[in-house]
Amino acid sequence: MEQLAEHLQALQSKVNRLIQQIGIPNKESQISVMEDKVASPDLWADPTYAQTLLQELAKLKKDVNRWRELQHRTQDAYELASLEDEKILSEITTEYHDLETLAGKMELEIVFSGSHDDADAILAIHAGAGGTDSQDWAQMLERMYFRWAEANGHTIEVIERSDGEEAGIKSMMAVIRGGDYPFGYLQSEQGVHRLVRQSPFDSSARRHTSFAKVELWPDIKDDIEIEINPTDIRVDTYRSGGAGGQHLQKNDTAVRLTHIPTGIVVQCQNQRSQAQNRERALQILKARLFEIERHKQEATLAELKGENVDAGWGNQIRSYVLHPYQMVKDHRTNYEVGNTASVLDGNLNGFMESYLRAQLERLNKT
Repeated sequence: MEQLAEHLQALQSKVNRLIQQIGIPNKESQISVMEDKVASPDLWADPTYAQTLLQELAKLKKDVNRWRELQHRTQDAYELASLEDEKILSEITTEYHDLETLAGKMELEIVFSGSHDDADAILAIHAGAGGTDSQDWAQMLERMYFRWAEANGHTIEVIERSDGEEAGIKSMMAVIRGGDYPFGYLQSEQGVHRLVRQSPFDSSARRHTSFAKVELWPDIKDDIEIEINPTDIRVDTYRSGGAGGQHLQKNDTAVRLTHIPTGIVVQCQNQRSQAQNRERALQILKARLFEIERHKQEATLAELKGENVDAGWGNQIRSYVLHPYQMVKDHRTNYEVGNTASVLDGNLNGFMESYLRAQLERLNKT
């Protein structure tokens, strides 16, 4: 019991340090100021401002409450362990392991310092070279991310889905909503994913290598200062189709926007009217253009720092090998798992956390 109390005391010190590091006291001061504004009788004179203020206040409170709850639970567990009552040893040991895991997860969230890390995420998957095998692989990735989202408290809204000719999908786009930091966690998934397996579409059962590309943008909707010249957009309408299952509402008013200067194409088919689909597609187009500008700025800064930035199609981030052996390996962190079925069933937290841990280490070195 004495050793357990020492572990809890060390964990308590770590939590207190992290609370200071991420500025929880400053956030509590911000909450106090914002609550005074909310109490003002003139708050709803500007409904847009009032709604934004309330959303920001709720977000701050949620963050502060999570850290303070962790702090209180750790303090309570330490005090109980200090009583040296062997009857509660098993209970306190379990609580310690739970708190240690939770503190480790929340520590990784320090990486989420970007202004949109807590935003909903727009996830897109594109089948690469490899024909039917790659289209099937793209659908496997879609299922994997949907399973991950559902297991982690997120909801899914399919924006667009294009079926393959024989099997799988050519491309899809969906919004992953709610939960904790959907955009922040999914950033680890951007890039090319490689699959090696015996092809179910090859009569000789030969081994095939397939590729699919995952893209990601924050769903920041109207909170984007991007001006688009209407003459730069070509608008096409078409009848939506394909098997979207429970996530896709079929309609006859799908919209495709092509941004002529960049060649970016955005499609939306899940809203009830053509006007709604067009508006949603425009929001997504703005988000993609916003990300292009952000990446340009980051690339320029990286070049000045002497870093090599390559986000090309051939830069695969992860390999999924189903034959001749079973292994999923992330090439950026060297994190690997032998249970491929579990990974493809949405168990991605280990990969995401190893990526965030690497980001945290780099952050601590700067």
